[in-house]
Amino acid sequence: MRPIVVGIDFSDCSVNALEHAISIAQKAQLDIVLVWAKKPEDAEPEFLKTGKNALVLVEEQIGKLIEKYQPMLPDSTITYHIRKGKPAKEVVAEAAEQNAFMIVVGTHGSSGFEEMWIGSNANKIVSNSPCPIITIRGGVSIGRELAHIVLPIDCTIETRQKVPFTAVMAKLFNAEIHVVLILTSKVSTIRRQVEEYAEQAIKYFHENKIKYRVEYLQTKNVVDDVIAYATKVDANLISIMTEMEKSASNLWLGSYAQQFVNHSPFPVLTVHAKQMMVAQTV
Repeated sequence: MRPIVVGIDFSDCSVNALEHAISIAQKAQLDIVLVWAKKPEDAEPEFLKTGKNALVLVEEQIGKLIEKYQPMLPDSTITYHIRKGKPAKEVVAEAAEQNAFMIVVGTHGSSGFEEMWIGSNANKIVSNSPCPIITIRGGVSIGRELAHIVLPIDCTIETRQKVPFTAVMAKLFNAEIHVVLILTSKVSTIRRQVEEYAEQAIKYFHENKIKYRVEYLQTKNVVDDVIAYATKVDANLISIMTEMEKSASNLWLGSYAQQFVNHSPFPVLTVHAKQMMVAQTV
């Protein structure tokens, strides 16, 4: 059984990510593997400044988390691995070794090591992940059932590759997928390309009996307008690719995927184009 890998540093944000992972594991009956990693040069977090053996204290902290959350997963197990190295690299390595179903991490986290997931570190783990990854900014509530998933469709050929895994998530929660056609140009051939890709996604959802609705979004600011739409429909998740349309503004602000990970107030599911995801049951 392929597990969910969760990066943990004992900050509120990483615990929030763990709780989100548990909500998925409950539906899919998947195990969870916690990963704690520390670079040799990192400063010690407060809970290690006691003079006790650091490894023992880390294991005590993880043990408390497992004791608290394991009862929520009667059909699955929560285990952990302690790794030495850069956190982003070690989480990715663990996911590859475990053939993980997905990774879930908080996009902020600072408990004495470094701000593990923010900015470039968050995008390193997203860019190098061997599986889909959900990133959650600090303070995002995960208390609501996953009911609405926003799925932007643009003119890139990769945009369709996130459809099967997004469908898996929708089926687990009986969620509705909002297929949002991203129209950044008024050129008819480009518009038609987006519509064709959206039609293929819609056909897939229809064949797999997944609820969906369709929305057109003419925009010059993809990230802000998709987030605004997600806010309007009270979304729980935005599903994107690492490869999205390019624009001149990206040279200054980073890729659209990077902007979503850093700024979305909603959890972001990112699928890497190279993964060539196929529909699967879990």
